[in-house]
Amino acid sequence: MADVLTEEQRRKNMQAIRSVSKLEEKIAKELWKRGIRFRRNVKDLLGKPDIAIKKYKVAVFIDSCFWHACEIHGRIPNTNTVFWVEKFRKNKKRDECVNNHYLDLGWSILRIWEHEVKADFNGVVDGIADFISSAKDSQS
Repeated sequence: MADVLTEEQRRKNMQAIRSVSKLEEKIAKELWKRGIRFRRNVKDLLGKPDIAIKKYKVAVFIDSCFWHACEIHGRIPNTNTVFWVEKFRKNKKRDECVNNHYLDLGWSILRIWEHEVKADFNGVVDGIADFISSAKDSQS
């Protein structure tokens, strides 16, 4: 099915998509308040992890249910279905390649779903803090 938006409308829609979600912002602020220091969306790291600590080889990704095709909440839009199926397949393949890249380099990698953050924000932040702490201890 053809796109129902003009090329200009589609461009504006895509430009409006933020590279940093509000959930990522909220998690980062809470971790920072807890004294955990990190970098966000590090451009020179593959996949631009949402939270990264190079010193301890830690990468944390917060995956949206839509863009990363969550098995529970992901959905395929009704228009341009062929495009979206392929897009989500490529996104999942890219995520897998990114995971393998970091694991091969001895990094600790954590992926969190958007719905997990929404269901239990404090639990997720505690989990990230524990993950970083254990990765830090294993590097020492």
